[in-house]
Amino acid sequence: MPTVSAIEKSACIPTPLKPDGFNLKARLPYGCKVDAVKNGMQDFLKFLSIVNGGLNANALPRLEAMMMSANFSSMVGEFMAASIPKYCPTLVKNLYHNGHPDLIPARKFKDDAVQYAKEGIEIKGSRYLKAWQGHNPENVFLMVFVFASSRPSDVVKKVAPMPFRFVAVFGALLEKSDWLFAGRSEKSRRTITASVQPSGYAKMVANWIYRDEGALKLVEVADDDTTAEARELL
Repeated sequence: MPTVSAIEKSACIPTPLKPDGFNLKARLPYGCKVDAVKNGMQDFLKFLSIVNGGLNANALPRLEAMMMSANFSSMVGEFMAASIPKYCPTLVKNLYHNGHPDLIPARKFKDDAVQYAKEGIEIKGSRYLKAWQGHNPENVFLMVFVFASSRPSDVVKKVAPMPFRFVAVFGALLEKSDWLFAGRSEKSRRTITASVQPSGYAKMVANWIYRDEGALKLVEVADDDTTAEARELL
């Protein structure tokens, strides 16, 4: 039986993408191609393998087992927003601090920076297959990278180390009506958000970009057992 250290070392190597998992018929805006998304995902797997390998060699926890879960999800989205433009010359990362959306058409805005624009692609990383959240209900092309990975709480729960893997990528142009503004209780400290409604979810799933069928069920179970408020803290 593998030792704990051997299992931990093995978990440093992300699960490769499924070559046949990409939907070449997916409709992406602003000249973006499925290959650009695929190459960006490959870059992230390479990045995580290098970082986690170095951490493990120095007896340190893997990145996803060390960072707050919400912060790691944010990092996945930020990395994809920085990587996709390398393979898609018609899009650039929005350089405005906290600008919206994350990717904007190249050469459309001064210094490739805009506080808010309707044109572009908003990108999010998530461990969940539905109930994705944003800060405001708005018309935007939303692309969500769903993944499975370890969490800091796994140690307490005695969950075995697992390698990172992309589970699915969904994307579609959503309208304000596809969002539900989510307030918060008086005792809650979570950020006020808007959640993608079933109408928006249906649009995004219909236009799936990547699916790892073997991993979908695990993520579905986690999603069903997690409330929206708890999800903000994970």
